[in-house]
Amino acid sequence: TMTGKTEFFNLYNHGFIRVAVGVPEARVADPSFNAARTIELIEKAERQRAVLVLFPELGLSAYSCEDLFHQQALLDASREALRSILVVSEAINVTAVVGMPLQVDHMLFNCAVVLRRGKILGIVPKTFLPNYREFYEYRQFAPAAAARSQAIEVLGQPDIPFGEHLLFQCHEAQNFTFFVEICEDLWVPIPPSSSAALAGATVILNLSASNITLGKDEYRHQLVANQSARCLAAYLYTAAGTGESTTDLAWDGHAIVYENGVLVAESERFHYDSQLITAELDLERLSQERMRQNSFAQSMQRDRAALSQFRKVFFHCALPNEARLLCERPLDRFPYVPSDPQLRDRRCYEAYNIQVQALVKRLKSSKISKVVIGISGGLDSTHALIVAARAMDVLGLPRANILAYTMPGFATSRATLANAKALMDAVGCTAHELDIRPSCEQMLRDIGHPYAGGEPVYDVTFENVQAGERTSHLFRLANLHQGLVVGTSDLSELALGWCTYGVGDHMSHYAVNASVPKTLLQFLIRWVANTEQLGKQASGVLRSILNTEFSPELVPSDADCERPSQRTEDAVGPYELQDFNLYYATRFGYLPSKIAFLAYCSWRDRRRGRWPDIPDENRHDYTIGEIKRWLSVFALRFFQLSQFKRSCIPNAPKVGSGGSLSPRGDYRAPSDSVATAWLDDIKKIPDMDPEP
Repeated sequence: TMTGKTEFFNLYNHGFIRVAVGVPEARVADPSFNAARTIELIEKAERQRAVLVLFPELGLSAYSCEDLFHQQALLDASREALRSILVVSEAINVTAVVGMPLQVDHMLFNCAVVLRRGKILGIVPKTFLPNYREFYEYRQFAPAAAARSQAIEVLGQPDIPFGEHLLFQCHEAQNFTFFVEICEDLWVPIPPSSSAALAGATVILNLSASNITLGKDEYRHQLVANQSARCLAAYLYTAAGTGESTTDLAWDGHAIVYENGVLVAESERFHYDSQLITAELDLERLSQERMRQNSFAQSMQRDRAALSQFRKVFFHCALPNEARLLCERPLDRFPYVPSDPQLRDRRCYEAYNIQVQALVKRLKSSKISKVVIGISGGLDSTHALIVAARAMDVLGLPRANILAYTMPGFATSRATLANAKALMDAVGCTAHELDIRPSCEQMLRDIGHPYAGGEPVYDVTFENVQAGERTSHLFRLANLHQGLVVGTSDLSELALGWCTYGVGDHMSHYAVNASVPKTLLQFLIRWVANTEQLGKQASGVLRSILNTEFSPELVPSDADCERPSQRTEDAVGPYELQDFNLYYATRFGYLPSKIAFLAYCSWRDRRRGRWPDIPDENRHDYTIGEIKRWLSVFALRFFQLSQFKRSCIPNAPKVGSGGSLSPRGDYRAPSDSVATAWLDDIKKIPDMDPEP
């Protein structure tokens, strides 16, 4: 979507733009002072390589001028203030949007002036004028609907587009189209930006004054968050700050930036100097969301007549895309796991209860009162057992109705076997140990495998015989005890095809973890342990399990199996990185090169960015070369090798907005596609980090 893709480590080459919102110090009725403070922030936005900067409503005059707006001296001084900004802007790349009073056709309008490189691109008058409680705007101003002219002359510049239906479209970035509304326009039942978004605006700007009263900042957050989410747009909002008249009101200088319902940046409120916040907007993400959410297009179709009123104003913008410029916006290294502890606890509670409710419903509808589950001492089966325990509690059934089996094979380590036994004991289920080695040896003899003849051949057949025997036992045990086999495999394993197809850990009667990625499972189990959902004894076992390395435990080591000999992540890559890749590939359909750029911005330095509560020794960083290597593994496994397994998985509840891979729910794909397009794009990723 961006032109001139040369520098990989530059956000403008990956569908992002950097924008700024300024809250300049103001003086009431002193346009020349206000222009000087505005210019300082425009120049600062330029230094920070932003392409757009927004300022408050009537910022050149100050908002709280009351009847001074009908004084010609103030109106003329405001025009001269605009002239001074235009002169400075000739040498600046940033597009600026400033607020001022402007007389047009003998009426006074509350306007937003969009300017760039010494030229006024367009002028937008305020649509809705509040005239209630502390607001008295109808006394001084006319609403946009009263305007007669569609083009006006200002400061010697002719034919400037004027009106409330202007879209500003950047030539150099096809997804960068912005729309301007002013303060009250957002407070009405159908804001003008709703139609503007349908007409093509991806970025909405709101010049506001908005005096502060108790709790109003929370309401602004709600309004802007919801409007940005509903419009699938970015929304930049700024309120007037220090220097406005406090004759009867007060001002907090609240600037916020949201993108599709998510807060990206916020100013410090009640700040006594000028301030500027910057934010990076992922315009490609917004376009992807609109493409995916087909009701957005249905709304465009429904409102086609209203959308025909919009006019496009095209402008050129030299994107600063040649030098290194990484994302500074907060990117979660664990997109499935909120970094805020309170929010994370709430998400863990929800995920846990979604899984429990789903299993309860399946047991009720099938009139089955027992579940059969295999316990390995690893994360997946541990969490599935926790879910089963809670389901029994909800149903008013004894936990003894959970028939849990730990099934040691040729490579089961003493540590995981001990954890499995301790966990079953702590949960209070009916626990069994069932050695699968005799039946595996029989199978290997029956099929003529070299291992049966004494050769240490540990191939895929050797591994899958063990996985198959475990699943075969569980299904026959379910028949014997009239139970339901609970599947334990998680979203990360399904994405990478890390499960034994059919008669293996691929299959069950009902799967509870299929929409929960490995990174979230870790935090869910940690939450259950920390909140002592199963008691203190169980919490200690859970922490021990959390400290165990991921391993299929199917190939014996030369030692005495004290610890697992295989490391899953040596084969499929670090789960924390692959979950990152999975989220952005499936949730947004990003190019692999963009995913790698985001991963590098997130993971290049363990001291930066947002980490959930992980001990320092468990924090990693990754070079671009490592990111590229594991992204190649992900692309091949996900897009080419593993879909046939996902096309026939058991029923399972969708848990997170990050999705599930069920062909009946969230993801439908051919089983015989190839990964060429993705692997070709990965070749564009550098092999080395940039020079510091």
